[in-house]
Amino acid sequence: MAKSKLHFLCSACGGVQPKWMGKCPDCGAWDTLQEYRELPPDDRRPDSADPAEAETVGAPPGPPDSPDSAPGKPRKRLARLPTGIGEFDRILGGGVVPGSVVLVGGEPGIGKSTLLLQAAATLAARGQKVLYATSEESADQTRLRAERLRLPAASPTGELKVLAEANLERICQQARKLKPDVLVLDSVQMAYKPDIPAAPGSVTQLREGAMMLVALAKTTGTAVMLVGHVTKQGVLAGPKLLEHVVDTVVYFEGDRYHAHRVVRCVKNRFGSTHEVGLFRMGGHGLEEVTDPSNLFMEHYGGGGGGPPPSGSVITATMSGSRVLLVEVQALTASSVIGAARRKVSGVSSDRVAMIIAVLEKRAELRLAADDVFVNIAGGIKIAEPAADLAIALAIASAHSNRPMPAGTLAIGELGLGGEVRPVPQLEQRLREASRLGVSHAICPHLGDTSDIPKLGGMSVMQVRRLGQALGVV
Repeated sequence: MAKSKLHFLCSACGGVQPKWMGKCPDCGAWDTLQEYRELPPDDRRPDSADPAEAETVGAPPGPPDSPDSAPGKPRKRLARLPTGIGEFDRILGGGVVPGSVVLVGGEPGIGKSTLLLQAAATLAARGQKVLYATSEESADQTRLRAERLRLPAASPTGELKVLAEANLERICQQARKLKPDVLVLDSVQMAYKPDIPAAPGSVTQLREGAMMLVALAKTTGTAVMLVGHVTKQGVLAGPKLLEHVVDTVVYFEGDRYHAHRVVRCVKNRFGSTHEVGLFRMGGHGLEEVTDPSNLFMEHYGGGGGGPPPSGSVITATMSGSRVLLVEVQALTASSVIGAARRKVSGVSSDRVAMIIAVLEKRAELRLAADDVFVNIAGGIKIAEPAADLAIALAIASAHSNRPMPAGTLAIGELGLGGEVRPVPQLEQRLREASRLGVSHAICPHLGDTSDIPKLGGMSVMQVRRLGQALGVV
């Protein structure tokens, strides 16, 4: 029997190296190379079995290497399978694509299994055949969880089967036999191939198992949905190989001890990666959030209905095609240690450091001896620069201990010269803010706002420089 080849996989970028090195030459990460032993070809392995034997368990007939039709020939378009969960369908691009592989990652207890079990039950209620394979629970435990979630019953044409199995070969055999429309595996780290001499969750098991599941999806047309755990550093357990081979990668964000969840798509071969799904964890599973702006603004002003304190400003951020109104909070305090601290949550610390420098240079605010804390309320993360003006006004309001007028919205990108630059989709942000009752808006120069419909009497203050905006504080 031929000897197996030893390689080393980088857990940061997925690169393969012939020998171990302290630093990955592809991405420059330190101490990320893990041992991976490539298995030699073996006639006894299931993936090299006789084609006639494989066809007895449901393999599609026909030669596997037959060429596809010509590019100019019309093809039948694949119809997506809507899960019935609007927020989940949004981030997938309209539903699950047949033959695709979707990876759902997140911290333990954040709601990955709950979301996929709800999606599986809803698909079965819509007439689809679903196989839910669990490698972490028994069938009775999964049934108890389904009863707690009060899942809908399957339709006469639909079917939801639960398979408590960790052996990947048996899972794939049942999938080829039952021919489901969707296969859910919870989780990929606990599944294993018995012919590989490695523990479940190791690099070798993950690589071989992922290739086996992708081959199953592409040859049978079954959509495969995988649950993946994350490490303490917040990255998917195992190498980047899993993200490379699957078609869609979905991550759960938010604190497991809070009610709301943000589901974000970071890779999608069949749709956009700019959409997010918003859920609220309740007693009967994940519930869709129909009005996301109210979710992050429900405690605005301290939750007591009074005016907001100093250092609190509203801004409008874009998440795909939707507008989210969030509260930017800032606090400044005299430093007693001698070295001022800068603590940031929900926004880039480098961006906040630049805004503080602009405030000191262009607005003559003395912040060098003060501790500055910036927080995006609700646990959401903002990556776009449209929140620069709101952060600057929040810091200035906290430094002067003068609150902003109640219901004030600030939108704009801040330049190093103190100029306020325009942001994309500004009119859409203003319309959403007006719908939610915002009375004042500070934004970059927009021109004549009288022709913008549905502003609801909201006063718009157009500024070109940071000094004009600071006059409101």
